[in-house]
Amino acid sequence: MHWDDLRVFLAVAREGSITGGARRLNVQHSTVSRRLMMLEKSLGTRLLERKSSGYELTDAGAELQRSVSRIEMELIAFEGAMGNQESQLAGDLHVSAINNMASSVLMPLFARFSKTYPDIKLHVQVSNKYVSLADRQADVAIRLTNTPLDTLIGARLTTVASAVYGSKTYLAGLTGTTTPPRWLGVDCCDFHHAWTDKACPTHDHCFFVDDTLLTVAALEQGLGLAYLPCFMGDCNPLLARFSAPEPEHDLGLWLLYHPDLRESRRVRVFRDHMKLEVAAQTALFLGALAAPAAGG
Repeated sequence: MHWDDLRVFLAVAREGSITGGARRLNVQHSTVSRRLMMLEKSLGTRLLERKSSGYELTDAGAELQRSVSRIEMELIAFEGAMGNQESQLAGDLHVSAINNMASSVLMPLFARFSKTYPDIKLHVQVSNKYVSLADRQADVAIRLTNTPLDTLIGARLTTVASAVYGSKTYLAGLTGTTTPPRWLGVDCCDFHHAWTDKACPTHDHCFFVDDTLLTVAALEQGLGLAYLPCFMGDCNPLLARFSAPEPEHDLGLWLLYHPDLRESRRVRVFRDHMKLEVAAQTALFLGALAAPAAGG
């Protein structure tokens, strides 16, 4: 068996389809299919069964996945153990970050890291969902949470405050009236969804969005109120606060990685870089730069 074939099998097993495995490995669909056939032929057994919903592992496939996953973890551990022996800061570093942060407040920080360490190839991928660091979907994840997974280690970079925002025009129209404000229906994350449900228990929404960047665009059009992180709302000249940040809406900004990468110099220098950069912008993340709220 060749490791490349096993990597292909592991990707398909985790994604549940050849297409998903190919996308994960950034190779052609035909390459994945061919390698799987070769692997099954060399083992003399079927590893996957095609179902209407995708592919399911056979008993042999499930056993192979467990074995290959153990091998992969050994390789991850070896990479971490070799971290202190790296003579140069070079190689690939895959970072997963939330879309609204990666494309705005974090991008200058990433850019400065890339300029400081030009031999490290920084791969930034955006995802608002869980990514498996144990499965090497990324080396580092930057997430907003107050409950990071116990299986991961890292650093709490700062606290991110949130507040309720609306367009300045919309908020001006509310002044002096008894008309209840409209709320956007949001489903970009569990936090904003839960906070909105509490603020608008009638769920009387006429407009719905599932991404924070869409929330900003909808607010700019005067479609109502919504929660936003202060680093987004305070920097938008078209928006203003309807109400001030509340401590119950504070979230921790965490930089997380797998324990087996604790000795990787690439991970360590990236962690230290981000800690210094974020610390320099504490006021922005805490929402300490904005004008007083307009009402609420």
